[in-house]
Amino acid sequence: MKSFSQRKGIKPVKRIMQVDSMDSDLKNGLWNALTLYYWDQLDAVISRDEKLDTLFKRLWHNYFKKPLDTLHDFWDTTYQEIRKYFFYCKWNEVYDFIEFIANNYPDEYNEVNPEFMDLCNSVLERELSAYRFVGGKIAQITSEEEVLEIEEALKISTPFKAVKTHIKRAVDLFADRKSPDYRNSIKESICAVESICKLITKEKNATLVHALKKIEEKVKLHPALKNAFKNLYGYTSNAEGIRHALLDKSNLSSEDAKFMLVSCSAFVNYLIIKASNAGIEI
Repeated sequence: MKSFSQRKGIKPVKRIMQVDSMDSDLKNGLWNALTLYYWDQLDAVISRDEKLDTLFKRLWHNYFKKPLDTLHDFWDTTYQEIRKYFFYCKWNEVYDFIEFIANNYPDEYNEVNPEFMDLCNSVLERELSAYRFVGGKIAQITSEEEVLEIEEALKISTPFKAVKTHIKRAVDLFADRKSPDYRNSIKESICAVESICKLITKEKNATLVHALKKIEEKVKLHPALKNAFKNLYGYTSNAEGIRHALLDKSNLSSEDAKFMLVSCSAFVNYLIIKASNAGIEI
């Protein structure tokens, strides 16, 4: 069930992508992945498990850099120590930790670690983390600069209310962790560009393609940039029925929606600056 804030669409902008932080939902999800693929084996074995024994020794020697004789024979004590570390460590150390586990658990048949990384990636995507496992390493897929473009677009005020509304709606649809709507998020992103173009050209009924042509003349818009957004508009008109009724279930991904949200936010910010520098009153 959604909370009051979720129903009202109130979401902190910083939560659109978790770049330099980690909330409890994300941390809990990653811990659950560790539990399912590694820690649950503690309850499943009667005698000392060789693989887990190797993993813990590697943790103590190479990760925690503690004396090996401080590693407890009683596994529950070791588990509680690891758990305490995980939930009290910094966000970046959580990524260090899961990356270390995925690369140090003895997995001769290459079954456990890849599945663990796949589950982690599902959690990372669900909780809007800016990171993923790529080639066995944690890699950043979203930069702080991209988040700042969206923040900047959300700061615009009158007379850009319609533009801001489209961007905010795109954010809400993208960031809904219960049921994200990537198709309509993309639609709202491109509508934000369409709205700012109509304001600059002062043509309420102009299509984006027509408005971009007018803007090219007014603010010295580079033809390549104009064509890029013209093609993006064509993409939203054709791909997966974004701007039209869907016949089949959409295959659009979070990456598609994020790309459009960041690109359209940046283009809105760019056009506002260009219009201002050209002395165009909006």
